[in-house]
Amino acid sequence: MIPIRSDRGASAVEYGLLAALIAVVIIGAVTLVGGNLAGTFHQVTTPLSPTP
Repeated sequence: MIPIRSDRGASAVEYGLLAALIAVVIIGAVTLVGGNLAGTFHQVTTPLSPTP
């Protein structure tokens, strides 16, 4: 007997939304950490650069 209603499509949509949410969180974290890392790198390299 074939079931009248299937939940397989709903599961795929839920997994897609979860993957999108995880991607947004990762992109946000990389953006924040990347900016801080660039500032730290600049603070470290400025005293080490040769003076003309």
